[in-house]
Amino acid sequence: MATTVSDRPGYGQLLRTPGAWTFLLPGFAARQPFAMLTIGIVLLVQHTTGSYGSAGAVAAVSGVSMALFAPQSGKLADRFGQRAVLLPGVLLHAVSVSALTVLALADAPLWALFAAAVPTGASIPQVGPMVRARWAAMLGATPDRPASPLMSTAAAFESVTDEFTFVLGPVIATALCTGVHPAAGLVTEAALTLVGGLLFAARRATQPAPRPAATAAEPHASALSVPGVRVLIVAFLGIGAVFGGMQVSLTAFSEEIGHPGVNGVLYGIFAAGNMLAGIACGAIAWKSGPRRRLIVGYVALTLTASGLWAVHSVPLLAGLGLLVGLCIAPALISGYTLVDSLVPATARTEAFTWLTGAVALGQAAAVTAAGQLADAHGASTGFLVPLAGTALALVTLLALRSRLAPPSAGRTVARGIGHREPVTVD
Repeated sequence: MATTVSDRPGYGQLLRTPGAWTFLLPGFAARQPFAMLTIGIVLLVQHTTGSYGSAGAVAAVSGVSMALFAPQSGKLADRFGQRAVLLPGVLLHAVSVSALTVLALADAPLWALFAAAVPTGASIPQVGPMVRARWAAMLGATPDRPASPLMSTAAAFESVTDEFTFVLGPVIATALCTGVHPAAGLVTEAALTLVGGLLFAARRATQPAPRPAATAAEPHASALSVPGVRVLIVAFLGIGAVFGGMQVSLTAFSEEIGHPGVNGVLYGIFAAGNMLAGIACGAIAWKSGPRRRLIVGYVALTLTASGLWAVHSVPLLAGLGLLVGLCIAPALISGYTLVDSLVPATARTEAFTWLTGAVALGQAAAVTAAGQLADAHGASTGFLVPLAGTALALVTLLALRSRLAPPSAGRTVARGIGHREPVTVD
């Protein structure tokens, strides 16, 4: 039945979901530092080594480590519960960030910074995917009920929350690193992760029920075995390339023009565009399905990213950065929304962490490439990285878009993945 204005799901209705606020507030505190880590590493290591290439490489190692370990964290959370994964994770992360900070300030060799960056990235708490998994457990389809129309609203709300952290995080980290001490950004990130993560872990009532034992009827299988998830991973790699390329290139651009403090403002405008688009996506009653919205949004993202390298003034870069940000949210929200129709509840947290890890991996590769280009040829060449990343991902997305259709009734999509009811995506 079509959604009418009177019964259209909205943010107010979503936030009145029983138990929502008990995990939203601590979840926001716990994910806030996520946006501070990469820029904090870049600013500290660039200060101690004088090289954007080295700074980008250390940040990239952290991002790759997160991308490799995040899905395993999600799989463990699905099987043993979120609290069991979060408690040791946030403690390890605080220790790892502290070690990386001390080594950088001590002018340790680059290999030592790489070594410290591995556990730093591996232990990043996957709070965003865990919050999404809690929404999916409360609103998603089950054998007893269809998915709530609020699922799409929840995906939009989470995108807005993520992007709000990307508005605040880089600005806070940059202000701390440039105005207080080069290490202040990472120290604050570690403290917020520890406190926020422990508070979120304490909210046990709303976490999805763990599934510790496989059965013959519903064996455990990786979310990666679902073809649509693999396509989404490629799409999210391209989005990560935008985030990483923008972070390093905007930092290099600000240094190049002699106004390093403008970096946080430019990145904040870019992230604000993403946040505003996310708000709009959640407020609109869409007639098209998430697969179509993903493709249209990705085409727009690639087109807007194609002009970044040619812009050399602060006002124009701010305006184009805003447009790029506006195009990211529709793609992110549509991708996360598709997970509910493609992946069963037994692997949903893992699926979300694969996507989050893909963003981190794309960001890591982009940080490295953009840093090397900025060092060798100037800040403007670093902006070629978001273009390359989104263009390659768009080609893949268009070629394999049929894999984003949910399985027909009675069809098994992958070994260990149960049967699903048909869902309209276009």
